[in-house]
Amino acid sequence: MRPQILFPLFAEIQTLPGVGSKIAALLTRLAGPHLVDLLWHLPSGVIDRNPVPSIAGLEDGRTATLEVTVEAHQPSGGRGPYRVITTDPSGTLELVFFHARGDYLMRELPVGTKRIVSGRIEWYRGMAQMAHPDYIVPPEARDQIPKIEPVYPLTTGLTPKPLAKAIAAALKEAPELAEWQDPAWRERNGWSDWRAALLAAHAPQSAADLLPMAPARARLAYDELLANQLALALIRRAQRRLKGRSTKGDGSLRAKAAAALGFELTASQRTALSEIDDDMAGTDRMLRLLQGDVGSGKTVVALMAMLTAVEAGRQAAMLAPTEILARQHHQTLAPLAKAAGIEIALLTGRDRGKAREPVLAALRDGNLPLIVGTHALVQESVEFNDLALAVVDEQHRFGVHQRLQLTTKGAGVDLLVMTATPIPRTLALTAYGDMEVSRLTEKPPGRQPVDTRVLPADRLPDLTAALHRKLAAGARAYWVCPLVEESEKSDMAAATERFEDLKRQFGDRVGLVHGRLKGPEKDAVMARFIAGDLDILVATTVIEVGVDVPEATIMVVEHAERFGLAQLHQLRGRVGRGAAQSVCFLVYAPPLSETARKRLATLRETEDGFIIAEADLELRGAGEVLGTRQSGLQVWRLADLAAHGDLLAAARDDVRLILNRDPEMESDRGRGLRLLLYLFEQDAAVRYLRSG
Repeated sequence: MRPQILFPLFAEIQTLPGVGSKIAALLTRLAGPHLVDLLWHLPSGVIDRNPVPSIAGLEDGRTATLEVTVEAHQPSGGRGPYRVITTDPSGTLELVFFHARGDYLMRELPVGTKRIVSGRIEWYRGMAQMAHPDYIVPPEARDQIPKIEPVYPLTTGLTPKPLAKAIAAALKEAPELAEWQDPAWRERNGWSDWRAALLAAHAPQSAADLLPMAPARARLAYDELLANQLALALIRRAQRRLKGRSTKGDGSLRAKAAAALGFELTASQRTALSEIDDDMAGTDRMLRLLQGDVGSGKTVVALMAMLTAVEAGRQAAMLAPTEILARQHHQTLAPLAKAAGIEIALLTGRDRGKAREPVLAALRDGNLPLIVGTHALVQESVEFNDLALAVVDEQHRFGVHQRLQLTTKGAGVDLLVMTATPIPRTLALTAYGDMEVSRLTEKPPGRQPVDTRVLPADRLPDLTAALHRKLAAGARAYWVCPLVEESEKSDMAAATERFEDLKRQFGDRVGLVHGRLKGPEKDAVMARFIAGDLDILVATTVIEVGVDVPEATIMVVEHAERFGLAQLHQLRGRVGRGAAQSVCFLVYAPPLSETARKRLATLRETEDGFIIAEADLELRGAGEVLGTRQSGLQVWRLADLAAHGDLLAAARDDVRLILNRDPEMESDRGRGLRLLLYLFEQDAAVRYLRSG
């Protein structure tokens, strides 16, 4: 149960004074549904409203606060703005109002009175103007205007005043909480307590207070990182406490599969396999992440581990996030499993009724040793005879708890997680802090680097001319269109439009796949492309992961500036999978932003996924790197992993000490840490503590 002291912070936003359903909906869209979400919505800028001496010294484009005398009102007289003429001894300032109510302005700005006004200055035809002042108060109420005012990120339909008012009301509800940080560490960093840091972060006095390492912000970021690392450590410990089993094979099936491969495993594949073998042979449960760039041979390593389970008389399963990827894995693994003399089945959401029954029965009886599938594998109706190993692919599409679901289908199930998305070290610590990591750093022999070229959209005619020549020589090409807006409809429209255009030029040898095609239709188009009946496959990013057509040597990505670095790297990885030279064309629509320019330059310079991942983190921040909003990964509210890497490492060390000294968190600090977990909505982790 969440502690009572935190109840006010988890109240609905609509309970705040003056927040009706309309404003509540906007605040929820911007920050989240609870008061605590407003606490984490920190300012992104400051406005200096310190008084300026005179009108004559006003700077164009700057915010100014000054005392003026109201001289005259000039009503709009038609469509123009309503003007109020004000002066001071040095000159004249026009206050400009559009769609104004004259009676209201007469009351606010009576002729002959003095007023303090604050707002943005624009010089127009030699005259200083202030359109819709932010503040108009009599001189005796000058204290109502803040000297320094925080600026918050907004959402469409929400203006600064109701947001600032709601945040101020939420801050009043923030209680004094027991300290969860180590006193010596806090003192060394010069950090205040939690509530003081929160209030200071919402009241920056200068631009320096907005920097990630400003004391108040660094303290709050460390709190968030500490909650994350503690939650992962508790989950990991709970998994370790669940008894594991030793799984050892005799290598007989693996030897047969390896002979059918036709190539030697790379050194890093062999290293990863030996780490996995050691884990599986031990009595603790394996929790291992296998990180490998596109085309580095993770699937083969996973198969060898799965065969160890079969050699030991048990079963293994592989979970993939999409049907395309599950089918791809099945196609890759089936011939190797056959060479080893065993069966591997496929189970997706499309397999229903009678088609499923024989597969489910064989899994239950233990007659089916290996299976590949989508989320269909996690359904209650799927029972294993003796599951020893669960392999989860493209892990960033699944959250921590989702990835553990499959392991509940057996006793002491080992877990191997694979990702082709190279993950920066800091992000790996926060997403996979509960796992050991193996990395595949080489590509299989015979793979050539992909020639990456960047060109503006006005050169598309040259590109299609080159494509004619390449296709005539037997090449095949992918043509990827972006999500134009955040909707499948427009995503489909962009791809459909390009498909029609290419069809006019290349005839019937052009196919189209997008997210709204039904599974069988998608598979049919993919099968035609794989078989060589189609020369060009126009697609949305559904082909980003796992599609393997060695004959495809050309990748065109349209509007490449709209994609993230990791995603572009994944798309480029669809080519360069055979022995022939491959080319990737990144087509952009000028003008390029500085970030987009750096992104495309990085791709031209390197094919190393880990360098690319670090650059991606630097350019976009952790919240975007893995499309985390669509995945199970945490979205960071206070921490910036590119800036707070050192704090993350400190939090990791801190957690190790905490759990060594106070394993069930029963000391004063331990009780504070429990509060911290609830504050950052890591409730599930608290359940892993014995005393709840």
